[in-house]
Amino acid sequence: RHCPVFTKATPILSTPTHKTYITLRKKNSTSNNMKLILLPATTTAALLCYLMVPTSLAFQPSYKVAKSSSISPTSLYLADEIKEYRRGLSRINNKDSKAKKDTDISCVFKFGGSSLADASRIDYVANLIKDQIEEGNKPRAVVCSAMGKTTNNLLSAGEFALEGKVNVDAIRTLHSSTMDEFGYPQSTRDEVDALLDECEQMLTGVKMIQELSPKSLDQLVSYGERCSVRIMAQRLNQLGVPAQAFDAWDVGVYTDSQFGDAKLNPDYEETIAKAFARIDKDVVAVVTGFIGHNKDGKITTLGRGGSDLTATALGASLGLDEIQVWKDVDGILSTDPRLVPQAIPLDQVSFEEASELAYFGAQVLHPIAMQPAMKCDVPVRVKNSYNPSAIGTIIKQDKSDDSRLVTAITFKRGITVLDICSTQMLGAYGFLARVFAEFEKHKLSVDVLASSEVSVSLTLDKKQDTSEINQLISDLGDCSEISRKDDMSILTLITDVEKSSQVLATAFRVFAEQDIMVEMMSQGASKVNISFIIKTPKLEEAVKHLHACFFEEECLV
Repeated sequence: RHCPVFTKATPILSTPTHKTYITLRKKNSTSNNMKLILLPATTTAALLCYLMVPTSLAFQPSYKVAKSSSISPTSLYLADEIKEYRRGLSRINNKDSKAKKDTDISCVFKFGGSSLADASRIDYVANLIKDQIEEGNKPRAVVCSAMGKTTNNLLSAGEFALEGKVNVDAIRTLHSSTMDEFGYPQSTRDEVDALLDECEQMLTGVKMIQELSPKSLDQLVSYGERCSVRIMAQRLNQLGVPAQAFDAWDVGVYTDSQFGDAKLNPDYEETIAKAFARIDKDVVAVVTGFIGHNKDGKITTLGRGGSDLTATALGASLGLDEIQVWKDVDGILSTDPRLVPQAIPLDQVSFEEASELAYFGAQVLHPIAMQPAMKCDVPVRVKNSYNPSAIGTIIKQDKSDDSRLVTAITFKRGITVLDICSTQMLGAYGFLARVFAEFEKHKLSVDVLASSEVSVSLTLDKKQDTSEINQLISDLGDCSEISRKDDMSILTLITDVEKSSQVLATAFRVFAEQDIMVEMMSQGASKVNISFIIKTPKLEEAVKHLHACFFEEECLV
């Protein structure tokens, strides 16, 4: 079914009265040492498939159909040729099997909620995992998020419970219908039902005491991942892949007590390795992403990028060959394909480049999630669950291909720019110290910054608290004049700053040609990004023209 010429062979197969000439000619040969083989049509398709594989034989096949009435085969010659061919296939298959065994890689797979949205997606991913194992990718663990929108539905159920309404019917239906679809055994049903019953009881408690603390929220959302892994593990077992579901704390994932945004304990590598030492290496551990336990055994969540962090922590602690994060695109793209359909997948980026991409809006692993992989130098591969044959993007220590002037273009909309100018004769250290003390006081995080001795310009993204921004402006009013610009955007070029002169020359030609004013510019200390602040209405135009210049060889300037 994977034969590259099968569509060509189909008409032959559908006409049993036809036979086929197969001509073999030595590659790059000018001599006449050709062999002509006459085969029945039913044999031809399989033969062509093997001959079209580049690593099989040093021959280039050609074929044509002839009616049986017009040929007279020599049976003895044909039999000799078939025997020789079969001997060749045996050598090829033995060689391929050995090569495949030698190239097996140990890895962790991670699948997000959209990949596990319903029964059909659970089945698809389980079969994908099975196929990957057969191809030589050996998952020591599979990290799963909650199914579909379960996490959001649990949060909504918590809000309704505060209003006196307890209802988890939609959540229960999603998981029950998935188990019904595959005829799960009663033991798995009992496990999932017990978790959902516990969830409903918890919500009843929220209704009674009218309180939903961060600690309670962490426990509430954990039910999604805990149900998901049990359903996935059972489906893998049904497909013949030995698997067992684990809550993250059962495989050594322990955290501090910062509910809602917990950090892994410093000794996570040791606790994870110790826990996995007890798990059979031939069993796929299906592990909950996003959650962990604190020292008191209370459930915590890992915050942004939590499931990715679980996967990278496991892969790094176990010293695996690769961490594979499965998404719905062919790896990391040169820019957002919703804005630029011509966006291309990148074959390789460095951890530093990937971190900058994530900070400035690209849908990549969160920078915090990449830290364990960076520390232990374990490559992370971003792959497409809808197109498993695509090689994806590998994230590793090495920088991307030097031939690229720009690695990728990313952006953030809805940015606020503050221009803060000192009104007092303060030294640079005094002025900046006062400014950043106020930012710390109001818990406001800065994205991009440019400064001089008596002024500083900086950006705040739309997730910052507007009331805190207003209060900060008020508090700094006694020592500075502040102008505020809303509805701005950050446009970031991920590039090697050693090439910044070429990059900036092209970028500013585009800006000048398209009448795009740059309000602010910053070259990051990481040395892999150059950021421009422009007005949001001009953002799409800027991204499209820059992408055409750097990736499509269609630059208009």
